[in-house]
Amino acid sequence: MTNGATSPVTAATLKVEHSPLLSPTSSQSVTETVNGSHRFVIQGYSLAKGMGIGKHIVSDNFTVGGYRWAIYFYPDGKNPEDSSTYVSVFIALASEGTDVRALFELTLMDQSGKGKHKVHSHFDRSLESGPYTLKYRGSMWGYKRFFRRALLETSDYLKDDCLMINCTVGVVVSAIDCSRLHSIQVPESDIGAHFGMLLENMEGSDITFDVAGEKFHSHKLVLAARSPVFRSEIFDGVDEQKKEMVITDLEPRVFKALLHFIYRDTLSEDVESVESSSASLSSVSETLIAKLLAAADRYCLERLKLMCESRICKNISVNSVAKILALADEYHATELKAVCLRFAAENLP
Repeated sequence: MTNGATSPVTAATLKVEHSPLLSPTSSQSVTETVNGSHRFVIQGYSLAKGMGIGKHIVSDNFTVGGYRWAIYFYPDGKNPEDSSTYVSVFIALASEGTDVRALFELTLMDQSGKGKHKVHSHFDRSLESGPYTLKYRGSMWGYKRFFRRALLETSDYLKDDCLMINCTVGVVVSAIDCSRLHSIQVPESDIGAHFGMLLENMEGSDITFDVAGEKFHSHKLVLAARSPVFRSEIFDGVDEQKKEMVITDLEPRVFKALLHFIYRDTLSEDVESVESSSASLSSVSETLIAKLLAAADRYCLERLKLMCESRICKNISVNSVAKILALADEYHATELKAVCLRFAAENLP
C-alpha cells in the first residue's frame, strides 16, 4: 500500500475593502421676496367719476422681481353691484408670466400730514394659503370695495381733487445659496477710523488752519487727496511751503465737521445730533447741516453734499419747502432741489 499524503483544503478569505467616507455635501434653498414700490397720483378725480362701471385709469408700468406691474383704479367700481358705493383698486401683472407668486400692499395716502394712511396689506397677514398666484398676464389682485366713495370724497385722502395710491409688490423667488453655508465674514472698512486717529492725534500734521481764532492741525496730502479745492489752495499757490492758512468764510464748528468728514468719511456726532427742524423756518440756512452743505459745495466734496441733502430732505414740509428749495439752488444741491420740486408739485396748490 502506498502511503499518500492528503492535502488539506485551504479556505480562501474574501477581504472586502471599504473606501473612506466622502465628506458630506450640502446646499440651501432660500425663498424670499424681491420688493418694490410705485406711487400712482390721480389728478382730476371729480372728472374721472362717471366714466362707467368697469372703466379704469391705469398707472405706468413698473418693474419688480423681473416682472412688469400696473395699478388699475376704477372710479365707478369694477362690478355693477359696487358701482354706486365703492371705488375699486387692483394690481395687475402687465408682462408675460405664468404662476407668478407675490405679496401685495395698497395704501391710500393721507394728504393732511397726519400720517393716517389707509393700508390694505397682504404682507402682514397670516399666510395660511401662501402668497397670491397670478396665472397669466392680466391677472389681478385687489379690492372691488377698496373704499366707500362718500367717505373718500370728504376725507383727507382727497386733496385738490387729487388721490395718491402707493403700491408695494413682493415677488417670491427661490434660489440655491451656497454662500451662506460656506462663507467668511469680512468686516466693514476701518480706513476711516485709522485716518481719524491721524486727525485726533495730530501726528505728522504739516498745516494749521486758523478759523476765527481756533486752530485746526491737519495733513496737506489728506486734504489734497479728498478735495480739489484744498489741493489747489495748498499746492498751486505761490508758497507751497506755507504752514498756516486762515479760513474766513466758515465757523469753527462747521470746519471741524468738514475735517471730520474728510478724514472719516462720515458725519460727525454734532451733525447727527442736530436736526434741521429744530431751527425756525426763517433760519433754515443757519442750521449746522445747511452750513455744512455750503462748505461741501465750497470745497467740491460731492459725497458730503449728498449726505447733507439726504439729511435736509427729511425736513421738507409744506411750510419749509420754499426755503429749502432756495438753499438747494444756492449751493447746487441738485438732488435736494429735485425732491423739493416734486414735493411742491404733489402738495402745493
